[in-house]
Amino acid sequence: MPETPSARLRLPRSSRIKSTGDFARTRAKGQRFTSGCLILNIADRPPGGQSRVGVITSRKIGEAVVRTRARRLLRETFRLHQHELGRPVDLILVARASIVGKKFADVERDFLKALAQTDLVKK
Repeated sequence: MPETPSARLRLPRSSRIKSTGDFARTRAKGQRFTSGCLILNIADRPPGGQSRVGVITSRKIGEAVVRTRARRLLRETFRLHQHELGRPVDLILVARASIVGKKFADVERDFLKALAQTDLVKK
């Protein structure tokens, strides 16, 4: 049975970075790119694996409601564009204070601009 488009764009738990060690490794050894309202940290994964995402939102950007919205925007952006990555990587998305009040399209534009700075995007 063929996959439905929504099934291909899922973001299961296995696609999320959860351990502190993985966050620290990615931030320490990976590359860092900044674009607008986010910072993108990238570290390679072994071939054959899948790309994973982790999101960091500091208390500096606002109260819990604001931080939760920022996390949702960043995860959704990754979910929609995860299949455009050329190889499996760990991505850490760090929300900057300028994300407050931004629409999804603005966050998506900043994410794609940061990806364009890398060599990850499939041609």
